[in-house]
Amino acid sequence: MSETKPASSKPAAAAKPKKVIPRVSKSGEPKSKPESRSTRAGITFPVSRVDRLLREGRFAPRVESTAPVYLAAVLEYLVFEILELAHNTCSISKKTRITPQHINWAVGNDLELNSLFQHVTIAYGGVLPTPQQSTGEKKKKSSNKKPSEGSSQVY
Repeated sequence: MSETKPASSKPAAAAKPKKVIPRVSKSGEPKSKPESRSTRAGITFPVSRVDRLLREGRFAPRVESTAPVYLAAVLEYLVFEILELAHNTCSISKKTRITPQHINWAVGNDLELNSLFQHVTIAYGGVLPTPQQSTGEKKKKSSNKKPSEGSSQVY
């Protein structure tokens, strides 16, 4: 049989609450909580990541501090437009999930996005359904053909 230890008469040590040190600037004013650049700009796309990619990409020797903010805002706008059009395409076909084909149809049916994405291939996007253009008048077949004399079949 295993013996259990008797409960010690000493109470468990209470966890001490940590001291909260207020943030204070050099001038003695309380500091506000740090905000990300995306929050300050009011956008969802990550400004810091766009900034890092611009710097690492070596597109220019220097990158101004407002360039990644502007680029992130433009990218967010384009994504919003594409997803809105894809959602409309999706709801027309009574589907609940946006697929690459819906994105391809949405981009293909919008003139401005189509010109922007004209050299882009969307993976698993399929092809755009294009209506067949009729030339207007169709040639009528003449039924006045006479069987040729050299044919082996007789009508």
